[in-house]
Amino acid sequence: MIVNILFWIFMLVFILMIPLLMLGFGKSFMKNPPTEINPGYGYRTAMSSKNQDTWDFAQRYMGKVWHRAGRLLLIPSAVPLLFVLGRDVGVVGVVGLAVSGVQLVVMLGSIGATEHALKKNFDKNGKRIIETD
Repeated sequence: MIVNILFWIFMLVFILMIPLLMLGFGKSFMKNPPTEINPGYGYRTAMSSKNQDTWDFAQRYMGKVWHRAGRLLLIPSAVPLLFVLGRDVGVVGVVGLAVSGVQLVVMLGSIGATEHALKKNFDKNGKRIIETD
């Protein structure tokens, strides 16, 4: 029985890690994004690396997306585990895997959202599109 509870606690911590990391990195990227285009840190895609303007836009935008997603995922990620408290390790593991899968889809979906925003605001060469009303 103690193994089941310990595994449940481990899984809860594991499940909350992704939303908390998204919240933290999101806030960090909104306030202090990576300032220089680099191959090691930041939101790095071909479009975000076109020039300094696309880089700055992508870092801040991704920060906003991750911060919102982290807030939205935090509580709903923990709720399914409440329904399997005290259950067998296998059941807790399956629920944890399912929640992690949903979190991964949201995390990877943020790439699509950021690329869409880049394409909406910049042309294929990285020049900012000026909208006229």
